[in-house]
Amino acid sequence: MDKDHILREIRRTADQNGGTPYGWRRFETETGIRDADWLGKYWARWSDALREAGLEPNQLRGAFDKAHLLDHYAALTRELGRLPTANDLRMKDRVAEGFPNQKVFERLGSKAELVRMLRDHCVARGGSEDVIALCDEYAPRVDSASERAPSAITEDCVYLLKSGRFFKIGRSNSAGRRQYELALQLPEKASTVHTIATDDPVGIEAYWHRRFETKRKNGEWFELDAADVAAFRRRKFM
Repeated sequence: MDKDHILREIRRTADQNGGTPYGWRRFETETGIRDADWLGKYWARWSDALREAGLEPNQLRGAFDKAHLLDHYAALTRELGRLPTANDLRMKDRVAEGFPNQKVFERLGSKAELVRMLRDHCVARGGSEDVIALCDEYAPRVDSASERAPSAITEDCVYLLKSGRFFKIGRSNSAGRRQYELALQLPEKASTVHTIATDDPVGIEAYWHRRFETKRKNGEWFELDAADVAAFRRRKFM
């Protein structure tokens, strides 16, 4: 990836955006040029690259107020038809210019606290009964989890099992028990490769099923390569 090509792409994408350059995340999405292709190689900062391309860097956005963040969170909840996970927020930030970074939402507190704020916000604003209903569905699980011992809170997980040359991606509140149950049904021994703790096992299981959809063989069984397994094992919590 040479410097001149990156500069041409910066100017091209700025032109298609009405003369306003993209931030580096949106630029990567539009062009496939990663920060690793230029950061520390040609420029120390994205603003330096924009200036060399003859453009003025965008002014940094001011701090988002809480109401503005909750408006974005409510809109994404409505778009997904469920409460967003941390990974949903990261993905939205990558593809939607102006959407707050996932780390900004973390400043509001835990997911349980964020859901409570979202519900109160929607009640005050009115016209968001669908989002309020999703908050109410989440609340009993949050309340019951808060009464459990800290060591039990992360029992829900998405697991990766291996049997022969195939891998199963599933969800359970007891990966060890699930491995034992599957072992009774399979001709070859099943072993747990990795588990990802999560507060949204349904959504995270669906994410990995979609990610490896082209490698699906039957149901929840996939034929994965070493890179696929490594990608799953990098996640400790989602």
